[in-house]
Amino acid sequence: MKALSAQFGKLADALEAGARRIRALRGWRRCAAAFVSGLAAALALAPFYVLPLLAVGFTTLIFLLDECAGMAKPRRSAFVMGWFFGFGYFLAGVYWMAFSFFVQADQFAWMAPFAMTGMPAFLALFTGMAALITHLFWRQGVRRILVFAALWAVFEYLRGHILTGLPWNLTGQTLAGTAAGAQTAAWYGAYGLSFVATLLAAAPAARIGYGLNARASLKGLMAMLAGTAVLFTIGAARLALPEPQTSNENFVRIVQPNIPQREKIAPGMWGRNFNRQLELSTGAAPDGARLFVIWPENGAPLLDEAPTALDALSEQLPKNAVLIAGVARRSHDALDRERYYNSIMTVVETEHGRRIAGVYDKHHLVPFGEYLPFYELLNAVGLAQLTPYGDAGFSAGSGPQVMNAGGPSFAPMICYEVIFPRALYPKGERPEWLLTVTNDAWFGDTSGPRQHLDQARLRTIEAGLPMARSANTGISALIDARGRILARVKLYERGRIDAPLPPALPPTLYEHVGDGLFFVMILGAFALGVWRRVAG
Repeated sequence: MKALSAQFGKLADALEAGARRIRALRGWRRCAAAFVSGLAAALALAPFYVLPLLAVGFTTLIFLLDECAGMAKPRRSAFVMGWFFGFGYFLAGVYWMAFSFFVQADQFAWMAPFAMTGMPAFLALFTGMAALITHLFWRQGVRRILVFAALWAVFEYLRGHILTGLPWNLTGQTLAGTAAGAQTAAWYGAYGLSFVATLLAAAPAARIGYGLNARASLKGLMAMLAGTAVLFTIGAARLALPEPQTSNENFVRIVQPNIPQREKIAPGMWGRNFNRQLELSTGAAPDGARLFVIWPENGAPLLDEAPTALDALSEQLPKNAVLIAGVARRSHDALDRERYYNSIMTVVETEHGRRIAGVYDKHHLVPFGEYLPFYELLNAVGLAQLTPYGDAGFSAGSGPQVMNAGGPSFAPMICYEVIFPRALYPKGERPEWLLTVTNDAWFGDTSGPRQHLDQARLRTIEAGLPMARSANTGISALIDARGRILARVKLYERGRIDAPLPPALPPTLYEHVGDGLFFVMILGAFALGVWRRVAG
């Protein structure tokens, strides 16, 4: 017992010493420490999932913010610390975006360095403002941790909504590497999960310093470990709950053709690409089962303009199978202007052959990737969107919808759309499953496709609905209503998934109240953090 006590004492002393060294940093060394702590925190995301580094990153930032009060310009100093942390975090977290500019390197490669640094620099404005406003309410001890976690989560929420929003790599996404860690998203969504993750990660700093004895400084670390254990225990218990029995009436066939991006966007290769996907789609479903064959984003460009393609589908697809394909389509508006849409089409069998039964147009487009904002101005200076469709890129659809192709209804999403909580389908029109098609080939063998898959897992947990995910080069997956990956095709492999459609769960608390519980948690933490009676 004495030996254990001595070890705890040494650990406490080490924590205190580390905090003193960080707080003693001045000048550029403070900025470098904030930047490195952001880099470290990003390694808790996919594909690394080194969760202890999230705590290292956030506790370091707390110690740096502690010293801002003594600076000549405390608010500016707090913003700078938050900005450098965010710059490191997003540089390590979204570096892969630059890879898309090398697909058409002759036209876009020059933009890669600007995208790789410009996007993290912009996103870091949110973390800088979170640090600045937190510092206006800075108190010693536990109170500053509560206020910090609350405001950090608020600015993640704002990041997910301002200027069309980019809720990529929310802090809570670090817990999506395992289904157990993310289960509580069914109560308060991804933003609530971010608040919890930030609170736990910053907790070790709660009682370090301020003249407390060494053992008292361990309480924050113990609180983090205990809170994490509770979070995963709740998750494991929820995963162990009984589920509706899987029916064999509905099967999905998720196709991953693994087509290189240069070949995918080349019109001369469309026919070959179509046939490669068709080869993976053949073969009968189990007796009596309804089969949904799913192709990835832009799997069949201009399908509605290709009668021979529909004939080929009639000949080779299994009888009564429904094809759900990502397509690019075009139409003309009221002024006879040509418009292109990134879409999903359902193709069903009739007595006269295959026909298109339903169309969904992507409504949440990627700025600069799928369309060029301020087209007239930016086009004049030589900029263009990455997609080769149309002068100004894709046009946006009308919004989320639910589709039905003769079986259980589903909510379609295309690529980027799956990252937005509470935007999966129209309110009051809950489907029976979720479908997303994507083309992560733009981003190579990087963290991007893995992070994208984690966001899809969070949507299934929030909604209590299973998801079929078809990706051109991976990662394709079948995910159950609690976020468990039942089957997958790995990145840069050619293959398919054949499996029964998992059952839906009853609507979750998050389905009923949305982000309401998240806001209650934030207000509660903020109130406790600024209430002077809370012990420091």
